[in-house]
Amino acid sequence: MRTQVAIIGAGPAGLLLAQLLHLRGIDSVVLEIKSQHYVEHRVRAGLLEHQSVDILQDAGVGERMMREGLQHEGVELRFAGRGHRIDFAALTGRGVTIYGQQEVVKDLVAARLATGRPLFFEVSDVSVHGLGTSSPHVRFREANGSETVLQCDFIAGCDGFHGICRPSIPAGVLKVFERVYPFAWLGILADVAPASDELIYANHERGFALLTMRSPTVSRLYLQCAPDEDLAQWPDERIWSELATRLSTRDGFDLPVGPITQKGVTPMRSFVVEPMQHGRLFLAGDAAHIVPPTGAKGMNSAIADVCVLAEGFVHFYGGQRTARMEKLNTYSTKCLRRIWKVQRFSWWVTTLMHRSDEDNDFDRRRQLAELDYLASSQAAALTFAENYVGLPI
Repeated sequence: MRTQVAIIGAGPAGLLLAQLLHLRGIDSVVLEIKSQHYVEHRVRAGLLEHQSVDILQDAGVGERMMREGLQHEGVELRFAGRGHRIDFAALTGRGVTIYGQQEVVKDLVAARLATGRPLFFEVSDVSVHGLGTSSPHVRFREANGSETVLQCDFIAGCDGFHGICRPSIPAGVLKVFERVYPFAWLGILADVAPASDELIYANHERGFALLTMRSPTVSRLYLQCAPDEDLAQWPDERIWSELATRLSTRDGFDLPVGPITQKGVTPMRSFVVEPMQHGRLFLAGDAAHIVPPTGAKGMNSAIADVCVLAEGFVHFYGGQRTARMEKLNTYSTKCLRRIWKVQRFSWWVTTLMHRSDEDNDFDRRRQLAELDYLASSQAAALTFAENYVGLPI
């Protein structure tokens, strides 16, 4: 089999890259180890920055998103028993959209299938070869057991943190930057209307809580917990009680209770590798960087990566022969400049909103003072809003 770009991973990064390349007449083959049902139903991120929305619309996959997505023009921060709204629209003229990652993937899968180009689910034994040459290839086993060699010009590693692409880069090439946080999130999905029209971030003495949503009838809520939390110790009644306590205000707050359909613990880490490319292999999304979910930057960072990568491929196939690799050679540098700003914001919001066993009374007072400054300073609120709605690519 032969293609121009072999894409490993059918998450938002890989599928969007395939769609962007297709629109520019560049061929690709997409490989995914999971089933179509799995990738279309795994619940992950759910918030899109304003430019991510624009990119998906321009890629021809935004019709359902614009119809069903929830437009938000701000968020609420709760601390010391009171709430304060950060008005994104007033500060930046922009907002964000709530639309689940699994819904983005469904739209992208449908678009890919409509092109008639290859999208292989449930592949196995995937390996990449010839990364340092001008003719790399990918070996894999199709779902029916057939062994296939995919010849290509480039490989896009969009296969996530646990994928095979990053470990396939020779030892000593990548430098790893990492921080593992001493807390996690206990997340739930509940069939109940959200208690707020916008997200609520709560800093409480018992720990962080977040109220968000996936639709007008489905709530997504989180509680700060231990990384090794035992879900058996969290029956539904305890979860709702703890959420009500941490999200409460002095004026009272009514948190609707409903059936919990899903529970899980999400660990928190910051992770970046440099560079994001080696030879003809380019890493994008979670394969190259992870952020704690507090800043809602995971899916948006993946979208930004593949926009830069697609631009590089378009330049390669349409540019002058002497400078064809110019934009691809600067892919990592361009992406990392934005990624580190995103990492800084995600780390800052995480440390601002969570309690740590390592903190003392001084740290708690400092944290509350910083929240008070954010709530009372237009300059501080503007900085928060600019980062939250999305930095330019």
